[in-house]
Amino acid sequence: MTSAQFPPAGAELCRTGIDGFDTLIGGGLPRNCFYLVQGDPGSGKTTFALQFLREGLRCGEPAFYITLSETRAELEKVAVSHGWSLEQIPLLELSAIDSMLRPESQTTVFHSSELELNRIAGLILAEVRKHNPARVVFDSLSEFRLLAETPLRYRRQLLSLKQELTLLGATVLLLDDKMDSNRIGPDPHVLSIAHGVVEMEQLSPEYGRSRRRLRIMKVRGLQFREGYHDYIIETGGLRVFPRLTAADHRTNFRREPVPSGSGELDTLLGGGLDAGSTTLIQGQAGTGKSTLALQYATQRARCGERSHLFCFDETVGIILHRADQLGLELARFVREGLITLQQIDPAEISPGEFADRVTRGVNSGSKLIVIDTLNGYLNAMPGERYLITQLHELSTYLNQCGVLTIFVLTLHGILASNAPLDISYLADTVLNLRFFEVSGSIRTALSVIKKRSGPHERTIREFLLEPGRGVRVGRPLSEFRHILSGSPVFVGDSARMMHTDDP
Repeated sequence: MTSAQFPPAGAELCRTGIDGFDTLIGGGLPRNCFYLVQGDPGSGKTTFALQFLREGLRCGEPAFYITLSETRAELEKVAVSHGWSLEQIPLLELSAIDSMLRPESQTTVFHSSELELNRIAGLILAEVRKHNPARVVFDSLSEFRLLAETPLRYRRQLLSLKQELTLLGATVLLLDDKMDSNRIGPDPHVLSIAHGVVEMEQLSPEYGRSRRRLRIMKVRGLQFREGYHDYIIETGGLRVFPRLTAADHRTNFRREPVPSGSGELDTLLGGGLDAGSTTLIQGQAGTGKSTLALQYATQRARCGERSHLFCFDETVGIILHRADQLGLELARFVREGLITLQQIDPAEISPGEFADRVTRGVNSGSKLIVIDTLNGYLNAMPGERYLITQLHELSTYLNQCGVLTIFVLTLHGILASNAPLDISYLADTVLNLRFFEVSGSIRTALSVIKKRSGPHERTIREFLLEPGRGVRVGRPLSEFRHILSGSPVFVGDSARMMHTDDP
């Protein structure tokens, strides 16, 4: 964040009406200032501007839209796509300007070089004075720059517009494109005179939905949240997802064990997992990692507490079917609203949007968050360079909120033991599930690798999933050696099989 301070309560701020954006700037933009909104084509600049004007109308502030690049029909299409109307927003378009400057002309198709820039600026100011708006959008500077022809003339006209509109008490958004290959970053002529600068980007991965992000480059005299923030364009406008900062979220909670509903499992864990901690459940595909996480969710539901499960790899239908066969009553708890299953589609979500979904789950009262699996989390957001850092921030946030967090990680292959990523340092507790072979049958072993918050049993126990009985944990496999190698050696007195009902 910048070194400036947030404005005091009650200060004159101009809310944008964009979900999440006002949070980044402490409530709104200072009034009676010039702001540059620059972005790629398709990044949502026009939608941003229309939301800004509509919020003004909602607050009883008159608005005015000046367009040199789009027609009224094009703007109305944008508005209709969001369920909006432009009837209450006066609009001045380039074709109307040409008609006013040259009444004898009946055409709306002309070359920008035919227009006198000073006459256009004068007409714009005259129209603004007539409507006396509190909010003005100027779309776009690219056209205005072409009309000016020279940088000096362009800058002089911008300064003149700024002085005149400031005297009228208007808060102005200047829209600009980033298509000029000879320019890197914002236009320096605008950057120096603008009170604030917002940069919008649209990134297109090789597969999946385009990702959009913005950053606030400056707002004079105002503290704002720096860096990039993801956003989406949906019906109803832009939604910005402020980058999660764990340091901003600290709550007082009681750190106590969270029982699993299985006495043997709780014994292995030294009493259970702790609230406000992160647990990593890792193992090969098919070892029961997801079901073990479901065991905790259903047990929390029996105690009347809410849980939120984010499923990257499986469909909700398959999860419900498997849980029903094991007798976990997951479907009932989902209907009662105690457990929320949210299926995440691959390549359709950004890290910021996912973090927003997690925080919404926590704000709704969830005490358990499950991410199943981290492999799917990484694959759903290809090309992201700092996913592990963002995951660390998310984990810290959940811990500080007193939430029990469970990450599920699938190890490569059926018999391999190498992890696709090492996040064990993030976890307070690590549970390891792996296959081992006994007398021609495949069994599953469960062990606790570490637990930062207290002591735990260091034995290896058998782990079973029994129809109608759910998760079962057997006694320690003390009659075997080399279990973690996958090919254990029996050293007991007899080759009896291990069962969960054994004493």
